Amino acid sequence: MSSWQGKSRGNILGYRIFVWSIRNLGLDFAYFLLLFVCGYFVFASGKAFRSIFYYFHTRLGLSSFRSVVNIFRNYYLFGQVLVDKTAVLSGGNHNIKFVLEGKEELLRMRDGGIIISGHIGNWEVGGKALDFLQKKINLVVFDAEHQVISKYMSDTLSDRNVSFIKIGDDFSYMLAIKEALANKEIIALHGDRFVDGNQTVIIDFLGEPARFPTGPWHIASHFNVPVSYVFAVKESRHQYRFFASPPKPVPSMKNLKTRNETVIEPIREYIAELEKTVRNYPLQWYNYYDFWNTGQ
Repeated sequence: MSSWQGKSRGNILGYRIFVWSIRNLGLDFAYFLLLFVCGYFVFASGKAFRSIFYYFHTRLGLSSFRSVVNIFRNYYLFGQVLVDKTAVLSGGNHNIKFVLEGKEELLRMRDGGIIISGHIGNWEVGGKALDFLQKKINLVVFDAEHQVISKYMSDTLSDRNVSFIKIGDDFSYMLAIKEALANKEIIALHGDRFVDGNQTVIIDFLGEPARFPTGPWHIASHFNVPVSYVFAVKESRHQYRFFASPPKPVPSMKNLKTRNETVIEPIREYIAELEKTVRNYPLQWYNYYDFWNTGQ
């Protein structure tokens, strides 16, 4: 079975270069640098290229030529996502604006809760759009996602209302989640990736079965907190649109042996929202591995 390996490509020097460029030369210059980086990755990305080509060509039905063109456009938008994330989280006025939909829904999470997103658009920038909640936002990330880079990004954060909870080899991260929810804070998770060993369910996505993790919904059920499905997509050069679904409780688990059946319907609701967003913004889905390989 093919699963994500818990890390993304990149190195600390690249992050330092873009942080310096953003702070001293502005976003548009950083975007210009991306043209060269993306051109390189189109030819050097190997497995990622084949996986995203399958997405455009087979799942979305585009021609081979359009699929290759869209791969470059996808890489370029992903680079902008990383630049925008770095700009927003490291502080400063970079003219990035947000259009919010569902603000009144999230205001209902005054006692805290879980927001589940996906690898589409720019969730980290979307987290900044949640300042109106006046609550700490805890982004849950895999510890394997380049620990050095994660520490560097944590050190450059100017907005301490956003923090990271890292998933490692033990369950200490659950204590951090428990403490954050006890403080009525917000936990932010992704629902479209898993690593080997995670519990998963198989559900159709874009017309073909794929595996999705059950963990985010198990956590919501265990701590009896509501979940909202949120996405922040780039609509223009410096503007994002933020969507949020009404917060809903997840059924409590009565039997550990059947707990996946308990959360299957909330997961289906999430996948429906994710698929709708992907179809509306197909260039902004950033899962660069064999997503539809279920191992069956």
